[in-house]
Amino acid sequence: MSAGSRGSGLAGPPPCVRLGDLSDEEAREARARHGVPEGVLADPDAGHPLTLRLLSEVHAALDGPPAPVPVTRDEVFAAYLDLMCLRVATRLAGENGLHGTAVRRLAAKVSGQVHEAARRSLGPGQGGLDRETFEALFPWGPAPARLGGGTGWAPAVLAEGLFAPAGSGYRFAHEELADWIQGIHLDLAEALRALVHRRHTPHGTHILPVPHHRIGSVVEAVLLLARQHGVPQLALTLEELVHALDRDPHSWWAARLLAEVLTRVPDATPYTEVLRLLADGIAERGGAGQPAPRVFGPGFWTALRVPETTRLDLLRRLVLADGPPHEPGPRHLDTVAGLLVADPVAVQPLLVRWFDDERPLPATPHATVATAAQALLHTHRHRGLDGLTEVLVDSAHRRADELLAVLAEEEPSALCRAVERWARDERPARQTAAVTHGLRTAPHARTGADRTLLRHAALVLLAGPSDSPLRGGALALLVQDPDCRDRHLPRALDHFTAGDPYLPPGAVAAALPTHPGPVLDAFRARLLGPDAGEALRRLADATTPALADRVAALLGRTVAERPGTAGHLAAYVDRRLDRDPAPRAVLLPLVTRLLDDGPEPVRAALAGVLAADGATAGAPLRRELRERLFAHEHEPAVLDALLHAAARCDGEELRTLVQRTGLLLVRTPEGATRFDRGLVDLARHLPGFAPRLTGWLSDAPQDWAALVGPSTRRTIEHLAGARVPA
Repeated sequence: MSAGSRGSGLAGPPPCVRLGDLSDEEAREARARHGVPEGVLADPDAGHPLTLRLLSEVHAALDGPPAPVPVTRDEVFAAYLDLMCLRVATRLAGENGLHGTAVRRLAAKVSGQVHEAARRSLGPGQGGLDRETFEALFPWGPAPARLGGGTGWAPAVLAEGLFAPAGSGYRFAHEELADWIQGIHLDLAEALRALVHRRHTPHGTHILPVPHHRIGSVVEAVLLLARQHGVPQLALTLEELVHALDRDPHSWWAARLLAEVLTRVPDATPYTEVLRLLADGIAERGGAGQPAPRVFGPGFWTALRVPETTRLDLLRRLVLADGPPHEPGPRHLDTVAGLLVADPVAVQPLLVRWFDDERPLPATPHATVATAAQALLHTHRHRGLDGLTEVLVDSAHRRADELLAVLAEEEPSALCRAVERWARDERPARQTAAVTHGLRTAPHARTGADRTLLRHAALVLLAGPSDSPLRGGALALLVQDPDCRDRHLPRALDHFTAGDPYLPPGAVAAALPTHPGPVLDAFRARLLGPDAGEALRRLADATTPALADRVAALLGRTVAERPGTAGHLAAYVDRRLDRDPAPRAVLLPLVTRLLDDGPEPVRAALAGVLAADGATAGAPLRRELRERLFAHEHEPAVLDALLHAAARCDGEELRTLVQRTGLLLVRTPEGATRFDRGLVDLARHLPGFAPRLTGWLSDAPQDWAALVGPSTRRTIEHLAGARVPA
């Protein structure tokens, strides 16, 4: 075969309809119609239409039933070619009076002429033979002595359907069979040098163009490498093609040869490294905005005969080349989704392996390969929900744990089933998972069946060894179940006050509405422990309007004994005011009681979070509580905390806060000193405060005369770089 450059008029195939392999159902029907037994053709060729047809002809020519041995496409083509040569020889022998061994010798000569025809058809053109060449190989009249004499070679090969007229010449009747025979005789090294590795072509060499549709014989020649020289030689050739594609991403021949060969090999596993090189190159170029050749679209990767483990690893690399979700066209991530839906049992554990890949997806801001896998597993969870929980708990990965936490909220029934299974599992890791995820799921268990599953799981764990650290977790599950709380609460509270890490504050807080006395007593002990912040938040979350006073009293006593918890309390109130759409029913009585009767550290901490309204739905309540503070607070330390929280304010809100706080502070000498010191601190550390303050003093000196002392005024003038009228 001669080779040439792209872009000529011969580059495109002639008008045709390409027929791919049959679907499984179509292939099954075709095998039945052709009388081809199931299992005779190896899987890669079991749906190939021409292979089925030719094999049926070979079987029909046998004297008895075929041997029950699987055969490949190459073996079928070889057997069919032998059959055709024998039929041609039989036809010639009948016309020339030959019998027995002479017929077999004649069949060998026919085979030789057929192979010579394949060699000659490798020349320039469409892959056929002109009339002169055909007649030289298969004479119409008397044949030369080297062919054994006789007449009628041309009519014989045409009558048997081995060749067919084509325009002014002839061609093999079956194009794929022609490709296969021609591939045997193709000088592959020379063809690849001319078609792909052009940089090695001597300067000035004239190369004839090769139509793209003649790629079949090159593909067959490449596939022949594995059969003749072994898999390593084919792998090396494919790797060279990948490197050629890296050098020239627009190389039609390199891309098509790789695509055709890799989808034709019966097992692409030995070429995994080649596939990884190819995938990495596509991903790298895709990240740079260079689209991959269309032959390497998602359909190519799903057609490869590789284990799903390998396929998912390749797709993990390829998702980096995907375009934005809103752009038309196939995406590798969609291919993964299709595989997941089709076989969740096989694909779920393979997707979990993506959790370690934190590379960002270029076309999807803020997403990584790992988060994409998370999203796919979550989106398509309903195809195998119970299996997904098992895969995730087996992983023990941080992202698997995150997804299980989401499922605890969105699919509590599935998590309850999983928790019950894990509790009965003898493996310690599974029992620990039962406690961890049972506690996450319990607040979302709404049905009686779900609560029953959690109860059974807890009782199984509670029946375990008496020294098991999971007993506290089992009790935590039981006290959240109203049907068995009374029985297990006393023992649970003992574990809770002892600081059992498996009995979290949230579990005990669930019993606050039904058993307020014992629960508050237990929380008083826990609030003095190392997890005071978490205990405080859970207790406050569980507080009802009727219990607000009792909880406020407990929190006040706790802060008096342990002032460090004041910050936790203030942070909780701040968060609830910002995020809770309707905090008034509980927060108003709770915070009001703390502002009125709480110890000074509590009031100071709360003052810091009530300074500004904010822009959330809680702004009116925050303003109401601040007014309560202004109306009842006299302690300079609390008012000083309110003043220093001015950094959270802006504009007129800032001026009003500073002035009102000053009016309260200057009523005592200590307060006046604190106010002056606070103004100087703000002027030094709050950007823009000093110029604003000088502006206020200049605009309304009478309002500030009694609030700001002379020394403070001079310091502020110095910091602002502007003089303030006396």
